[in-house]
Amino acid sequence: MTTTIAVANQKGGVAKTTTVASLGAALVEIGQRVLLVDLDPQGSLTFSLGIDPEELDVTVGEVLLGTAKPGDAVLVTEDGMHLVPANITLTQAEESLVTRTGREQRLRVALDKIADDYDVIVLDCPPSLGVLTVGALSASNQVLIPLQAETLSHRGVGQLLDTIYDVKQFINPSLEILGVLPTMYDGRTKHARNVLAAISETYDLPVIEPAIPKSIRFAEAPAIGRSVLSTARTHKGAEAYRAVAKKLVATKPASKRR
Repeated sequence: MTTTIAVANQKGGVAKTTTVASLGAALVEIGQRVLLVDLDPQGSLTFSLGIDPEELDVTVGEVLLGTAKPGDAVLVTEDGMHLVPANITLTQAEESLVTRTGREQRLRVALDKIADDYDVIVLDCPPSLGVLTVGALSASNQVLIPLQAETLSHRGVGQLLDTIYDVKQFINPSLEILGVLPTMYDGRTKHARNVLAAISETYDLPVIEPAIPKSIRFAEAPAIGRSVLSTARTHKGAEAYRAVAKKLVATKPASKRR
C-alpha cells in the first residue's frame, strides 16, 4: 500500500526541502519505491536534486490544472527517487486554483493515478498555509513537521495544527500527525532542549528521534544536485535521516486512504 507523507511547516528555513530530499534518498536505500513532489513555486527541491526548474516544460502546476498527466511530469533523479518537479509557473497555477472546483482534491486525484507505482510519496509543502498546502494535506496519510529548535521557529505550530485539524475534519479524516522532527539541532544547548520539551508539552506532539544535527553538509549538497546521503554518506546527518526513514517505514498505515 502507498503511504503519502506531507512535510509541512508554514515557516521557511526549517529544512523542509532538505528533509524531503534526504528522507527520499534514505527510503530508496532500504528498497522503497519513492516519489517526491515539489509543491513550492521556488522549485527548491527540484533544484536541490540536480534539475534546472527553468528548463522544464511540464511541472506539478500543469498537473494540478489538468493540462498534463501526472506520469508526464515524473523525472528520475540521480539518487534514485522519482520527482514531480516545480518552478515559478506554480504561482500562476495556485492563483488559478483558488477559483477552480475541487481545488483541495486535485493533487490527491492526480497522485491516485500513479500511486500504485510507489511505496512512499513525500510532498514538499510551500512555506504557507494556502491552497497548495491544504491540497497536500488532503492527499496525505501522514504529516511530518520539521522544526528548528529555536523559540521563534515554533510560534506558528499552533496555526499549522489548526489547518491540519480542519483538513482532518472536513476533507481527509484519516490524516495522522507523525510528529515533530527537530532539524538544525544542537543538543549541547539548553535552549534547544527546552524548545523541544515545550513543543511536546504545549501541543502534545511526539518528537521524532534522532534529531537532525546542524551541519554545513546540508547546505553543500544542493550545489551538487544530490542529497546529503550521496555527498556525505557517513556523516551523522545522513545517518540520522536513515534512522528516521526506517521509523517511517515501520509506522506505515495498514491501508491506503481512498
